[in-house]
Amino acid sequence: MSRVISKEVYEQLKKELENLKKIARKEIAEKIKTAKEFGDLSENAEYQSALEEQKRLERRIFEIENILKTSKVIKSKPIKSDKVNIGTEIEVEIIDNKVKDNKKTMKFKIVGFGESDPLSGKISIESPLGKSLLGKKIGDVVEVSVGKKIIKYKIKSIK
Repeated sequence: MSRVISKEVYEQLKKELENLKKIARKEIAEKIKTAKEFGDLSENAEYQSALEEQKRLERRIFEIENILKTSKVIKSKPIKSDKVNIGTEIEVEIIDNKVKDNKKTMKFKIVGFGESDPLSGKISIESPLGKSLLGKKIGDVVEVSVGKKIIKYKIKSIK
């Protein structure tokens, strides 16, 4: 399954990649050059640090290139549907069979890779809850394992 990202995230990643290739690579090359001038490379902490920084940079470049190549770019605005999809806002009710009249509701927006922010209610389709909600309709109940616990969510509304 390919990763799904919004056009905005795609553009942000392209900008980051360009910056890493054009600016950060030159900065690190300069650090390595300067550190070499300090002498013995086997005991040169600045040189070793610059090499580690270069490895992290190249890993990030590879990661971004891979995301951009393998991801499916979608529109931010959801297609009107009666099913949960990327971009839809939903309200769910947590069903707790152990406690009567303990119905807690929560609102979420379903988002693609790189956009999740659970504290602000944005959950990724790659998360366990996002995966289980995808394609469901109002009234459907999904179960999500959280550690040893199973939490049931009932879909109350889809926007």
